[in-house]
Amino acid sequence: MYRSRERTLYMAAPEFTILLLAAGITLFAGVVKGAVGFAMPMILISGLASIMPAQEALVALILPTLLTNVVQALRQGARAACVSVRDYWRMIATLVVFVLLTAQAVPMIPQALLLGALGLPIVAFALSQLLGHQFRFHAARRGLAEVLTGMVGGIYGGLSGVWGPPTIALLVSLRAEKRESVRVQGVVYTIGSVALLVGHASSGVITSGRLSLSGLLVAPALAGLWLGFAIQDRLDAQRFRRWTLVVLAITGLNLIRRALT
Repeated sequence: MYRSRERTLYMAAPEFTILLLAAGITLFAGVVKGAVGFAMPMILISGLASIMPAQEALVALILPTLLTNVVQALRQGARAACVSVRDYWRMIATLVVFVLLTAQAVPMIPQALLLGALGLPIVAFALSQLLGHQFRFHAARRGLAEVLTGMVGGIYGGLSGVWGPPTIALLVSLRAEKRESVRVQGVVYTIGSVALLVGHASSGVITSGRLSLSGLLVAPALAGLWLGFAIQDRLDAQRFRRWTLVVLAITGLNLIRRALT
């Protein structure tokens, strides 16, 4: 009953209002990505799924994340990006396979279960970071660590477009240098976004209307990204990151609330 009323309210809301709210969320997500280098998909899926059905939110984030990831991946040039593909091919290949497989299950997952599956890892990641805990893999056997990272990232990536936490965990475990870490994330997320687009093109989740909304959100995403780049050296990155995590935790909890009610 509650979900039906919520859906009715969403459908009754003026289209321009939904678009304006979605653009604002996307702009903020772009600023965060430009300033601290992560969390854009988590902000988008948690924020957009709070104002529209989860499947529509999932499609809406695909094009903004894809294009901003391309910018991030190529900031040091195409040759450096190709080196990252070569160095992390096991993780990338595994992630692509599991994104394509998991995406096919999205239309069969009940809305409440999907909301819970989105909210729980977001809250877990945000709270663990706020408490000072860093997810890590034991990377003594790098090949196995990459495959496990790709599996975990691919499963959640196919469901939500979020593959950042396990990727970051692997890079931290390998003690990747900052510029390399940012570049590798951009490369992995770009290829993952392409796989997500292909996977949901065959799953039936993507429709012309949903993809049109995703296209409209590209401009605020890129504007936010460049704004984040511009203010990166002028703000207290730690404080900004902390408040971003607080926002993530709150929006993740709201997704869990919607799943339970």
